[in-house]
Amino acid sequence: MTFMGAPIWGRWISILAAGGALWLLLAGPEAVLGWDTGRVGMILLAGSAWGLLYTVSRMPREALAGSASPAEWQARVGTGFIVAAMLYFFSKMPVLDTPAIAHDPDAAAVGRNLVMLLIAWAILSSVLASRWKGAVEADERDREIAAKAAGWGHGALIFSIVGIAVMLGFPSEKLEWATPPMIGNVLIFALMWGWLCEYVATLAYYRSDRKGAA
Repeated sequence: MTFMGAPIWGRWISILAAGGALWLLLAGPEAVLGWDTGRVGMILLAGSAWGLLYTVSRMPREALAGSASPAEWQARVGTGFIVAAMLYFFSKMPVLDTPAIAHDPDAAAVGRNLVMLLIAWAILSSVLASRWKGAVEADERDREIAAKAAGWGHGALIFSIVGIAVMLGFPSEKLEWATPPMIGNVLIFALMWGWLCEYVATLAYYRSDRKGAA
């Protein structure tokens, strides 16, 4: 049995691997058989991304184009990766709240895991883009949706930055948590939130467009 030109078992293996990886990263024990769960979870997550990469590389272009446009595919991939990154980053914020972040091994491990996730995201996005090489990747509808979705992303980011600025105006006794490293982490999280809103808005606009055309 296949799913859009790719074996359905491969799709489910990737989904189960990604689910297990997120559990290890967010709620699992500190170690499994002596292995750091953060590292094991990120390896599993990267492996599930490579599985998805293989699945996409085997799918005929007609199957890809028939299910979604290039921009919608990129939004799907981006949503999955940014949600995983945000959940992991948020759960590890206390680890990153250290003045000597560059010399802390736990903070370095978190940064290394996030970089691995970013590399997997970039490679998968590049492979997706290559599947449409030589074809028209965006029309007027795609550009209109991209502009509207970007507006949602920018609005979410601005709202977050204003909210952080207002929060930092609270009395000092309520801001004991607001150390310089933590403020930096919150700002990075706000940037991720803006990207997520843009991707989700993109998917929502495409879904609405299909319903309107039906």
